[in-house]
Amino acid sequence: MRVLVVEDEEGLVGALRVGLRREGYAVDAALTRGEAEQKLAVHAYDLLLLDVNLPDGSGFDLADAVRGGRVDVAGDGPRILMLTARTGLADRVRGLDAGADDYLVKPFALVELTARMRALLRRDGAAGGSVLRHGPIVLDDARQLAHRGERELPLTLKEFGVLRYLMRRPGHVVSAEELLEHVWDENADPFTQTVRVTVGTLRRKLTVAGEAPAIETVTGRGYRLRDLPEDAG
Repeated sequence: MRVLVVEDEEGLVGALRVGLRREGYAVDAALTRGEAEQKLAVHAYDLLLLDVNLPDGSGFDLADAVRGGRVDVAGDGPRILMLTARTGLADRVRGLDAGADDYLVKPFALVELTARMRALLRRDGAAGGSVLRHGPIVLDDARQLAHRGERELPLTLKEFGVLRYLMRRPGHVVSAEELLEHVWDENADPFTQTVRVTVGTLRRKLTVAGEAPAIETVTGRGYRLRDLPEDAG
């Protein structure tokens, strides 16, 4: 999942980049409202972590503009989680009324932030919890673990991100461009074979001998998880 952090405290931005990338998120950052608007118009973010106090405007106003269509946004538009040191009830109400989906007061623990992020992102997914299941494949988003049957899968962060994205869209064909947009950050080179290579290694780790690959390639369109029986190990 791809996240845009809009925050002018560079130290906090750096800490969030490190912490969220360890959780498997692709993270971009903007230090100003203007920079955020530019990136929102280009990239289809899943989640926007938005500070209230920005050097060139209010996070409340940016959230309201995103929801009101006054800012060009790629894709369907992100979920919005406000981050602020303001603790007053009026500020929380203002943020939610501006279009935020949730509101977290600074200072906060990374574990709470990521739990709230998972809760928001699940609203658009097929599963109701942090554990996703597809036949014998089980992905625990909170603990960053994946299994096929009793076997733990030794996935890299990008392989985990690709699997999570596919499992949240069961039966859907997902293009390489969509995976690049949502699993990799703005530093990814779109002209490399990084998606194909990552899907290939993930496919080998998921598939057991004697059966068709767990991830099928749909020629000219992308990738899809095959339906697998529950008892397939």
